[in-house]
Amino acid sequence: MKPVVDYIRKVCLPVMISNKSKTEITRVQELVYEPKIKDALTHDVITAEPDTLMSELREILRANRIFGAPVINGEKLVGIISVEDLVNWLAAGSPKFSVKDMMTENVQTLYSDEPLIHAVSKLEQTGFSSFPIIERQNDKLVGVITKSNIIERLLREMEIGYREEEIHHYRASHIFEDVIADEVALKFCSIVKGQDFHSAGTASSGVKKTLQRLGIHPHIIRRAAIASYEAEMNVVIYTNGGEMSVEVQPNIITIDITDSGPGMPDIEKAMEPGYSTATEKIRELGFGAGMGLVNIQKCSDMMDLQSTVGEGTHLRISFDLNGNQGEEKK
Repeated sequence: MKPVVDYIRKVCLPVMISNKSKTEITRVQELVYEPKIKDALTHDVITAEPDTLMSELREILRANRIFGAPVINGEKLVGIISVEDLVNWLAAGSPKFSVKDMMTENVQTLYSDEPLIHAVSKLEQTGFSSFPIIERQNDKLVGVITKSNIIERLLREMEIGYREEEIHHYRASHIFEDVIADEVALKFCSIVKGQDFHSAGTASSGVKKTLQRLGIHPHIIRRAAIASYEAEMNVVIYTNGGEMSVEVQPNIITIDITDSGPGMPDIEKAMEPGYSTATEKIRELGFGAGMGLVNIQKCSDMMDLQSTVGEGTHLRISFDLNGNQGEEKK
């Protein structure tokens, strides 16, 4: 088990897709895009209240062998208290101080409905050991997430994936071989709702599951899952909605994503790594890192992006089913 855990640590952090060939996209990089943070967090959290005396907090930390605790007022997160705060309190020699006198109030948090990949990125960027997780609608504390939580979740996802692959072991080519026609294709569409972050990722998750059931090569599914997720999130973040359609032919998969949003004034600029027009509010929600189009291009065999200001955007990406699919990576 330890070699598997060590491997996940290495490929999960950092999570950005490298500049290497498409064959370098791993099973773990695919899986980290699909679950939500709420699927991996720890719900049973030791907390403190603002009026808790620091002397009492010392015993709470010692008894539970923890190095800090979220501070809540009712169910709402109002701060965080750490061992460092405890040391500062001891140095100050103020026995009557309470948690509210020593806690950090401006706490970095994550929302429970954010994709798990956001937690991976934030943990890597900040170097923190954990993040408090709150509900988007009411700021209620629902748990914390750590790197260990993420690894455990990914191990479960990998186990589920292996079982599903055993069940759906037939190949897509068998379906097309049974059809008598000059041309044959399977097409399916999904509606993507703009600004609906709770449902974000539903369409791309459906694409992944459908391709799995068609028996498409796992490596191609990985690339298609990541690219379709990034494309879907762009529609959610920047537009009022759109549509994702997928066409599977014997030799190629084509995904079209259209929207009637504001359009892109400068496509070349939009393709630059890190460039983003996301508002501060969107960034606070954990989205708009400016790597979506870059990751789509790296994952796909072909990418065509057309956009008209005031009318909308059409993105077409394709995956060659007869190309070099690379060695299977677990």
